[in-house]
Amino acid sequence: MNAATFSRTNFRRAALASVVALGVFGSSSGFAAGASTTSTATVITPIAITKSVDLAFGSFARGAGGSVTVSTSGARTASGTILSTVGGTPAAAKFDVTGEGTSTYSITWSGDTILTTGVGGAGETMALARVSDLTAGGATSGEVASGALTAGAQSIYLGGVLTVGAAQVAGAYTGSVTATVEYN
Repeated sequence: MNAATFSRTNFRRAALASVVALGVFGSSSGFAAGASTTSTATVITPIAITKSVDLAFGSFARGAGGSVTVSTSGARTASGTILSTVGGTPAAAKFDVTGEGTSTYSITWSGDTILTTGVGGAGETMALARVSDLTAGGATSGEVASGALTAGAQSIYLGGVLTVGAAQVAGAYTGSVTATVEYN
């Protein structure tokens, strides 16, 4: 066999092997598969809270000392103190929560557990025990820790119990309670 024939034969074999290899390995459409997904996202209404009524204990005299309670319905009672109708009207605080549909949320309470006055220069205080519910049902103890929106809204009611000392200094006492809400 001469060199030219040998080269042509080898070239033909190499070309044939290349075509076969291309057919087996190079054709990706024969062994490929694909799938796709639909991407989705939902933007919900942010949860929000606003205060519509402040917690007010009204006016009272210390008497022998004791407590003044404002229930979550705004009703005021006393033990050992003398209630007065002069001055501010008692009221439970009201917070209005708005958000997405029928979502549930958690409630965290923070802020002052005492009311203070600057009278006397020493910063006189009265202890505050918070009381809350979701119905203005007249609760006088306990704190609510979660809620559920109905049609995107719900209210939280805050009352409290003030401890009044027998030597409580007269004056205007203030404090601040914060309700923080977060979707579950």
